[in-house]
Amino acid sequence: MKEKIQEALNKIRPMLQADGGDVELVDVQDGIVTVRLQGACGGCPMSQMTLKNGIERILKQEVPEVVSVESAP
Repeated sequence: MKEKIQEALNKIRPMLQADGGDVELVDVQDGIVTVRLQGACGGCPMSQMTLKNGIERILKQEVPEVVSVESAP
């Protein structure tokens, strides 16, 4: 499952990099994916919206086992 999640993140990554950010997979446990937003995305006030409406939505489409996506501290 971790490999499928990484592949899905690789599809999302160019959109984040276009805005000066990136995403790193931290952990996967019981369908909960933990990621760390980096670069411009890390401090962006819209980062939670990007996380839930963008990354989580796409990961759930690509990998149905994903329950939710959380941000690492």
